[in-house]
Amino acid sequence: MLVSVPMNEQGTGRIMSGELTEIFLDVRQSLLWNVVRIVRDFQVAEDLTQETYIRATKAADSGPVDNVEAFLHRTARNLALDHLRRRGTRARVEAEGLDTDHVQQIGQDIPSIEDAIIERQRLGHIAKALSGLPKRAQAVMLLSRLENWSNRRIAEYLGVSERTVFNDLKMAMGHCRDALLKYDRSRSPSA
Repeated sequence: MLVSVPMNEQGTGRIMSGELTEIFLDVRQSLLWNVVRIVRDFQVAEDLTQETYIRATKAADSGPVDNVEAFLHRTARNLALDHLRRRGTRARVEAEGLDTDHVQQIGQDIPSIEDAIIERQRLGHIAKALSGLPKRAQAVMLLSRLENWSNRRIAEYLGVSERTVFNDLKMAMGHCRDALLKYDRSRSPSA
């Protein structure tokens, strides 16, 4: 049963979502069995058949579909073949495996305990450096770097000019940078 889209009242061949759903439900079983023959897994075939409907809906929203049933079958077949390609690639990668040495060389997303302690100490030095600044410069630094406020917003909030905010931020950042450089030099082995 081939279904093509008749012209609607507006003279376009666009299919309405209700029509697409009706056609999809009519050919769903045929789509499902065609996909099962390709992927040889009923559960995966169910998922790919549903994905076919989602893709067809998106395609119908973006432009006319001349032969909806053929479009659904082609989309289902392409999705099934793509799935087989991905599964084959995954199987090859998993079959090659990785020896323990390679696995241990993969970087971790979390820092080591030593790195965490060093960063905590560096943060403490930044806090100490900030505490030595005037209150307004501290406020500017915190609002700018922690709250992501713009210089204009900080200036309005503090009742100062944007230039003053810029200068306070420049001073605070320089002060923190110098404190970190001093800390890092004190930790280096050549010190």
